[in-house]
Amino acid sequence: MSQWRWRADRTPGQDDGNESPGGPSTQVAAPGRRSARLGEELEQLVYRFHQRLIDELEAEKLESMPPDKRREAVQEAVKALLARESLNALVRDAVATRVVDEVVGLGPLEPLLHDSSISEVMVNAPDEVYFERDGIMYQSDVRFRDSDHVMQIVERIIAPLGRRVDESSPMVDARLADGSRVNVIIPPLAPKSPTMTIRKFLRSKLTMDDLVGVGTLSTEVGQFMGACAELRLNVLISGGTGTGKTTLLNALSAYIPDSERIVSIEDPLELQLQQPHVISLEARPPNVDGRGEVTQRELLRNALRMRPDRILIGEVRGGEAFDMLNAMNTGHEGSLSTIHANSPRDALARLENMVLMANLDLPVRAIREQMSSALHLVLQIARFRDGGRRITHITEVSGMEGDIVTLQDIFHFEQEGIDEHGRIIGRLEATGIRPTFAEGFAQAGISLPEGLFKNIPEW
Repeated sequence: MSQWRWRADRTPGQDDGNESPGGPSTQVAAPGRRSARLGEELEQLVYRFHQRLIDELEAEKLESMPPDKRREAVQEAVKALLARESLNALVRDAVATRVVDEVVGLGPLEPLLHDSSISEVMVNAPDEVYFERDGIMYQSDVRFRDSDHVMQIVERIIAPLGRRVDESSPMVDARLADGSRVNVIIPPLAPKSPTMTIRKFLRSKLTMDDLVGVGTLSTEVGQFMGACAELRLNVLISGGTGTGKTTLLNALSAYIPDSERIVSIEDPLELQLQQPHVISLEARPPNVDGRGEVTQRELLRNALRMRPDRILIGEVRGGEAFDMLNAMNTGHEGSLSTIHANSPRDALARLENMVLMANLDLPVRAIREQMSSALHLVLQIARFRDGGRRITHITEVSGMEGDIVTLQDIFHFEQEGIDEHGRIIGRLEATGIRPTFAEGFAQAGISLPEGLFKNIPEW
């Protein structure tokens, strides 16, 4: 592709009888602008052939086809169209792929969405597209023609879901067919350009062994966490955005026995539970008329009537916090959930505020007593500056002292330094405190590594 240029005096989409697009360029862009210019030129070609393809294809017939047949039909039509043009092979293949993506896919975003190493895609502006790989942000050379082009892709995402986004409703959450989460915010709230953020759905579920392999936790701590799930402890996973809370919840849920009935409540669906007896419930936003909303709290109340052995809430974020604590205190032990917070203490403060959102006029002390009796553990996970996700605290909720919920760290992360590649060196160490529920493991016949809770200093 690097051998092809548009001539400087050529207008977009204009044919030149003396020079084919596959021929040499009369003007070469400066080295620093070369990649950007190639992207712009490719977009011009894609737009030109996309418009011609729209004129030749029967839109209604195309829409009635199954997705795989639709893609095949478009591919054949694009090949026939490009066969009439004097383009070199590299340009022809690039244009063909992009035109097909424009007609039946998500346009310029398709390569990023198909790259399994990318976890998140962010469109800040037509010429500002970023992605996250291994916890580190990179700027992509992917670009859109203009803001209207971004909006075309947005409409393609939300239209099948019955959602809308316009000046009267400038924010929308949606989900791609593969389960990836999409957030869109448009002008006037985002004055510069429509902005889109896609959190990709992991097709392969990470196990606890996988998390050990990438340094999120140690083997011994992984065994301890699995034992906590088997012992039916109520666990709250806390962390910031993109720290891996849902991934950790997925890995922990693998230790729930197949004999138990699990009800999961999410907004949107993300958990990949492998047990045979799972009922997945998903909250629903209001429709275009502002009706039909179903909240997580309503789903949780209904879940209590479904005879669950365990209740998993993908993320507690509102008044359902009160019902969750009630469930944990009334025979639904072993419940798991996540919360946005930066420390175990912050997690409890946020949970308290969410209970207050339920407008039940409960005294603060009563709420804290509920939390101290319902919760057993808070797992704190963080994303470090090297991109790694690590558990930083495993903290027991041990009771009440006066009006304060007491916490004690069982494990905490100790940073030892930074290596020559900028990676954080450290490990999750025992504090020497034995949790109050430790005797329950032996009573349940669950074995733990020898000396797990001992703090052995290095000499």
